[in-house]
Amino acid sequence: MNQPWFRALIAVIGGLFALAFALVVVPPLLESRDVVGAFAAGFVNPYAAGYALDTICCWCVLTVWVIHEARAKGIRHGWLAVVLGVVPGVATGFAVYLLLRMRQGADQAAKTDRISAP
Repeated sequence: MNQPWFRALIAVIGGLFALAFALVVVPPLLESRDVVGAFAAGFVNPYAAGYALDTICCWCVLTVWVIHEARAKGIRHGWLAVVLGVVPGVATGFAVYLLLRMRQGADQAAKTDRISAP
């Protein structure tokens, strides 16, 4: 898969998840205004609890990775992915981080090419 297709698919998946989240979760949340209850609803049975714990742990892994790369590789604006990992969710946060990372990598490669060009 080439880079433009990869970027497009990542953007579409992250965007579709954000849209689905907005359509499925936001209306009942606006009606009840119970954020704690909405969070607790993810733990209503063992299966839902397993998915909820997986999502929480994936967000923790994403956060550790973003913090590490921000320091090690100088990735800028990674905090945005951490915030988006909470709302609307890890799928969108992760997609945004990958896109930020690819864009910054391309920008750094272009700078290196300009510097090394005769």
